[in-house]
Amino acid sequence: MRKLIMWNLVSLDGFFEGPRPWELDWHMYVWGEDLERLSIEQLRAADLLVFGRFTYEGMAAYWPSATGQVAELMNAMTKLVVSTTIEGPSWHNTRVLRGQAASELARLKQQPGKDMLIFGSAALSNTLMHAGLIDEYRVCVVPVVLGSGTPLFKPSAERTRMALLECKPMPSGCVILRYRPLAASPAGDVAATTIPA
Repeated sequence: MRKLIMWNLVSLDGFFEGPRPWELDWHMYVWGEDLERLSIEQLRAADLLVFGRFTYEGMAAYWPSATGQVAELMNAMTKLVVSTTIEGPSWHNTRVLRGQAASELARLKQQPGKDMLIFGSAALSNTLMHAGLIDEYRVCVVPVVLGSGTPLFKPSAERTRMALLECKPMPSGCVILRYRPLAASPAGDVAATTIPA
């Protein structure tokens, strides 16, 4: 079965963008050869990019004119954007999914193929997380406290516990964390709040 993987850079205080939309200049604090190499590896292991409308529009405005190996992979890969408003997407190899994201991605996971990657798209990721469809969370923690911004994870009545798969410090000072979700439980669940001895 294909894996659905969420990948995001996040500040130390939990934001994936600053207080203004697309305020991502802080990504450059850690961008370099190591993170670029990781990005290329992830893209080569995937064959579908998944976006919410807002993230898609920003990506579609940037990547078609960008250069380099990451840009080549991003532009060539098949894209799926979940939106009820986009008409005639401009970015090469894009399919629009109008609603029912969870059922369509559940169907796609059953098909043969490589990984599916979600970039940005916090609202869509939240929907898919609570549907139990995200198989792995990959987070690059950037050593900066933004103070405000858009949180990566939305408030919820449920807790989703995670099992650590990998913790990898990078020369730039960021840390790559890979997690596999465990079963979600209500916020008041005793098992979820008990600290093992």
